[in-house]
Order: sequence, then structure tokens, then C-alpha cells
Amino acid sequence: MLASRNVRAAAGARVAAAPGQRAILAARPGRRTLIAAKAQKKEIMMWEALREAIDEEMERDPTVCVMGEDVGHYGGSYKCTLGLYKKYGDMRVLDTPICENGFMGMGVGAAMTGLRPIVEGMNMGFLLLAFNQISNNCGMLHYTSGGQFKTPLVVRGPGGVGRQLGAEHSQRLESYFQSIPGVQLVACSTVRNSKALLKAAIRSDNPIIFFEHVLLYNVKGEAGGADEVACLERAEVVREGTDVSIFTYSRMRYVVMQAVNDLVKKGYNPEVIDLISLKPFDMETISNSIKKTRKAIIVEECMKTGGIGASLSAVINESLFYELDHEVIRLSSQDVPTAYAYELEAATIVQSSQVVEAVERVVGGRVAAHA
Repeated sequence: MLASRNVRAAAGARVAAAPGQRAILAARPGRRTLIAAKAQKKEIMMWEALREAIDEEMERDPTVCVMGEDVGHYGGSYKCTLGLYKKYGDMRVLDTPICENGFMGMGVGAAMTGLRPIVEGMNMGFLLLAFNQISNNCGMLHYTSGGQFKTPLVVRGPGGVGRQLGAEHSQRLESYFQSIPGVQLVACSTVRNSKALLKAAIRSDNPIIFFEHVLLYNVKGEAGGADEVACLERAEVVREGTDVSIFTYSRMRYVVMQAVNDLVKKGYNPEVIDLISLKPFDMETISNSIKKTRKAIIVEECMKTGGIGASLSAVINESLFYELDHEVIRLSSQDVPTAYAYELEAATIVQSSQVVEAVERVVGGRVAAHA
């Protein structure tokens, strides 16, 4: 709107600002001059970015549909489908009964017929009730049918620890789903990558479990345009460094960056990698980072036993063992149910102080020598 508005210059001529710009009149001695400045992009919350992604893909592709509990009239448990029922109707935005195994099977069947369903779990913990459909059908169908069927299905929804939702609603399910053949795992972490990654997931022919953290829905930032689609298998180098490689994802990205602020003040120079793709790993980015720093710390919200960190640590030791100057350090959640009490909940997961301590332990001697 501002970009297309004409502004009258002092001489009386009408000058239009260029697309994507706003016109500003600035005073100069003896005259008024038109200055073109780039319009500031509006910041939105992550739930809005996810909603934009779904809306734009439904508008672009009539085979995209949404199903799940309260995704229609209510607009989703975190408003990620707000207004889509009114815009697209009940044939494309379907409120389902409270029967996770049933509507997950419906999503798999819809994908088999050529649709691109987005199945929302009101809470990712509820999807344990649909584990049979996700494992035996969603993940394996392309293989067991000899390639006759594809399942272009996105399973998305909120999960993670941090809102005092108790044990059952604070699940960390990455470790459960990583062992399913044929399923990709993606974890978004910012406004920009959440939108671009979800659009890519919807367009993919593979079944994808898309993890969204409950504490990140209200994070603000700029979202990309309708044409910005991310690579699902690519990690992000959040911060370049030389001392140690810190691998993380989802909400722990922010915990790590909080620790990095303290570490930089102490003279450390850590590299931070947001994995994004939890299955498969982006081994090119991981390898390049470790060959540079020769040290690795993995920070995750998942449980330590059988978690994403366990898998990544194993892969690093198998393929990059001789590049390491120190054993791989894993900082993971405690292997306990998540408590309701805030203090106990916080004690379950990794804190920034633990990241600082780990870096000091791994790199401390060399930094002190250069101090």
C-alpha cells in the first residue's frame, strides 16, 4: 500500500516510490526532496507464519487439506489454522472426532489417493495413540507396496517442555519417531524457517513429522514471502566459530545462544548449528563444522537414552572419529517424566549454564592459554 502511493514533490511533479519501498519527504535547504527507503517488513509470531504457510499452500494447490481436532471452527489449539475453515470450507478443513488413530489413518488414505493432507496433533503426545498408523502405514507403505503408493503427508503440532502441562502433555517424541523407516523428521525454530520449512514439507512426496515447540509459537520475527521454500535436509549455521561445534535444534537453539552470549564475553568462539533435519542429518554441514573445530557438543530437549543426541553422537563417532580432539559431549533432558511444578520442570531440561560449563570443560585450557 505504501509502496504504490504517489508522493507530490516540491516542484509539483508526482513521483511514485519503487515496489517494496516507501516514499519519504525530507527537508533540504531551499527545497524538499523525495527519498526512497525500503519499507520495513512486518514482524509476526511463529503461529502466524505457520498459518500463512498452510494458507498459501492451500491456495496454490487444491489437493492440500487439513484435518485434526479443533482445526476448523476453533482454528487449532495454537491458532495455526485460524480462519481457514471459513475460507476453504469443511471439505478441505476437517474437524475430526477425538480419535487419533482414526484420523491419522484417514490422512494416510487421503495421501494414497493423491491428496496432500496436513494432520494436526492437538498435542504431539496424543500421536502416540496413532503410532500404528504412522509406523506401519505412513512410513512403510511406499516400500511395502513396491513403490505403487506415495504418502505425501505432513504430521504437525505442538510439543516440548516448558508450559507446566505435566508429564503426558510435555512429551519429547523425536526419539520415538526417528526409528520409523521412511519418515522424515523436521524441527522448526524461527519465524522465517518455520514458514519456509512447512511449505517445503507440504510439497514433499515423503511423509514428514514436523515438530513445533509450544514455547516458540509467540516468538516474533520476519517471515519470508510466498515463494520462499526451504531445503528440508539442510542444517543452519546460526553462528560461525572455531573453538567448538554446538549442535542443537528447536527451543534449545535459544538456550544455546543465551549461553553463547556469556561465552563470548569470556573469550570463547563457539560455532552453533541448528540441525533442523533430525532425520536424515545434514552430514555435510556437520562434517565441515567438526573438521574446523575438532570438538562437538550436542544440546537437546530430548531424553538422553535413545535420543536424537545419541544418534548424532554415534554417527559422528563412526564417520568423524579421527577428526575429534575430545569425546562428544551430550547435554540432554533427564530420563524422567516431566513434572508439573515449574522448578522441577526446569530441572528436567538443559539450562544455559550447563552449556557454558560444557564449553569451558572442552575448550577451557586452550582459551586460558591465549588469555
